[in-house]
Amino acid sequence: MVEIVFVTGNNNKLNEVQMLLAPEESVPPPFTLTNNPLDLLEVQEASLEAIGIAKCKQAVQALGKGQPVFVEDTALRFDEFNGLPGAYIKWFLKSMGLDKIVKLLEPFNNKGAEAVTTIVYADEKGQFHTFQGITRGNIVSSRGPTTFGWDSIFEPLESNGKTYAEMEKAYKNQISHRGKAFQKFKKFLYSQ
Repeated sequence: MVEIVFVTGNNNKLNEVQMLLAPEESVPPPFTLTNNPLDLLEVQEASLEAIGIAKCKQAVQALGKGQPVFVEDTALRFDEFNGLPGAYIKWFLKSMGLDKIVKLLEPFNNKGAEAVTTIVYADEKGQFHTFQGITRGNIVSSRGPTTFGWDSIFEPLESNGKTYAEMEKAYKNQISHRGKAFQKFKKFLYSQ
């Protein structure tokens, strides 16, 4: 059985990804999933795909060629700011906190945003595969638990008025950007 390494030190992300890649009913997974909290450089690139590929190349270099590995990068793009903060949302969150991020959009009517997850997987042959999921929504005042990034300020359009943080995990995983990206990745992994 192939061991696939997920590069993350975020336990919330790891738990969510384990749920998303779990086998359907009685189908055994064709892989085992482990994690490694490698400290990868944050590449300053215009496209999310380029950022993901650069990070995955670093992971391959650190773990050794032939070790299947994937990285996941998430962005939150505000329509009013032409896609910013985008991939920098992690740093905005650390520096400003949720309330100040919401206040950035206060003077504007347009609270539209899209959440994007990009997964880049390097297989045992060293080939790179990219999978992306996008969910449209709005930035709102924080509602629900604040234990998982910016989930409490993002209200997906198809959420019946709930933020990610207010949703049941199973439903969130069906409609979320991460869920959509991992559905594509899972289909790929189970077809190998």
